[in-house]
Amino acid sequence: MICAGIISDTHLYEVTDRFIEQCNLAFAQCSVIIHAGDLTEASILSVFEGKEIYGVHGNMCSSSVHKILPRTNSFQLEEVKLGLFHGAWGSRHNIEDRAWDLFPSADCIIYGHTHQPVCHQVGKTTFINPGSFQGTGRYGSPGSYAIMEINKDQIRAALHTLPQPS
Repeated sequence: MICAGIISDTHLYEVTDRFIEQCNLAFAQCSVIIHAGDLTEASILSVFEGKEIYGVHGNMCSSSVHKILPRTNSFQLEEVKLGLFHGAWGSRHNIEDRAWDLFPSADCIIYGHTHQPVCHQVGKTTFINPGSFQGTGRYGSPGSYAIMEINKDQIRAALHTLPQPS
């Protein structure tokens, strides 16, 4: 079985102690990290050293991130075909429609950009948007992420909320 942590929209320019602490708590059991873009700077991925990392760039990423991470990524974990993209560069209202066009044979499609957590099934395809790991401010939603477990060709995924700062 594979345990994958799914994260998006970190919007950080440098690694902070708080980010390290949150990632260690959220993804301690995960051997795989999937970042759906807008990490902003590549150094953010250093927090996940020792884990298998899949990622894409988002519209808020630096030019150096655009050079090292693709706009879309297709890969396989166990027997599950995954499609990954940020979701920018088109209407926010049809991201999942655009995802079908990009990844027609995917068992699971992961995206970010909207900061709105989503985890649902359409036919045989699981759609996951982990939301924004940093949250959307004092009056908005808290930070969120997803955990996905894959066992052969079975997917189990759940959304989680980061604890509010005290």
